[in-house]
Amino acid sequence: MWIESVNAIDLAVRGIVVGIVASAPMGPVGVLTVQRTLNKGRWYGFATGLGAALSDLIYALMTGLGMSFMMDFIEKPTTVFYLKLLGSILLFCFGAYTYCIKPAPPHKPSGKRGSLWHNMFTGFAITVSNPLIIFLFLALFARVGFVVPDHPVEQALGYAGVVAGAIIWWFCLTTALNRIGSRIDMGTIRVLNRLLGLLVMVGSLVGLLYTLFRD
Repeated sequence: MWIESVNAIDLAVRGIVVGIVASAPMGPVGVLTVQRTLNKGRWYGFATGLGAALSDLIYALMTGLGMSFMMDFIEKPTTVFYLKLLGSILLFCFGAYTYCIKPAPPHKPSGKRGSLWHNMFTGFAITVSNPLIIFLFLALFARVGFVVPDHPVEQALGYAGVVAGAIIWWFCLTTALNRIGSRIDMGTIRVLNRLLGLLVMVGSLVGLLYTLFRD
């Protein structure tokens, strides 16, 4: 069944995984975060990532609420099976896109630092301007069984996990950049994207096979 026996910790962990996977690809906001960390300092890059995390929360809530309204339909075993298949396929496509994408800076770096709030807002604005991320959350939610209606406390902790996962990613990224920043360039970012893309594709294939032969 779609809604398995789930506790708050389990759903929070699922949320953390979702948040990390959704944040890790080096699209425009990822490149901007790298750029600002190297040019302005760690906390300016981290503030940019926090803005992206806030946008992720909004899209995660929109996706989860939309799925909740359809639970009478999507909790049927046959529907669950096909949704898991679709989630795996969409994740594979996302991994392939991440592998192939050529990251580019969203704009030329400015000599002005601006405030942390300004950096956070621009990170939010860049991420929220890409509504296609809803499809990524749909795939992730379908794959991990994230939506559990009639369990508001557990679900709230799940969404908190999504934000926590995103924050963990941006904190680790900016911390690493702060230590080895001089060796990071666009070529390195592309290699990281390829590694992440391969991991997502392998994981989605494992999930697809598991669904086909175990569900």
